[in-house]
Amino acid sequence: MTESAKRILVLCTGNSCRSQMAEAFLRRAGFQAASAGTNPKGLDPNAVQVMAEVGIDIAGGKSQSVDEYRGETFDTMITVCDDARAACPVFPGARRQLHWPFDDPPEAGGTQAERLAVYRRVRDEIHARVEAFSEQKEI
Repeated sequence: MTESAKRILVLCTGNSCRSQMAEAFLRRAGFQAASAGTNPKGLDPNAVQVMAEVGIDIAGGKSQSVDEYRGETFDTMITVCDDARAACPVFPGARRQLHWPFDDPPEAGGTQAERLAVYRRVRDEIHARVEAFSEQKEI
């Protein structure tokens, strides 16, 4: 991406995990990315851990409300969970909207190791989706 990088808003319910991961991968791909939630919950420590494993520090991130971005314009808004899509079916400041549904890692049960495996799988799915998105000719 160039200095005219596309602006992207990633929306989830809690803005604690999936949207934070997607924002970080989009930024690394050169987009001007932000993330927000319909009901912000705070940054998920497991998300911080699994992103650090791939060399991305999201520890300084902050859960933000989608209301903080009302009135701003984005080239694309991406919802990463069905609840956010239902709660915010239209974002007036976005030229287009995409839906990338991913499992919610905090909902995973089991041991900590089993839970982290879910976080890693979702992280890798998000990364693959961002890579495919960034390879598109017209974004």
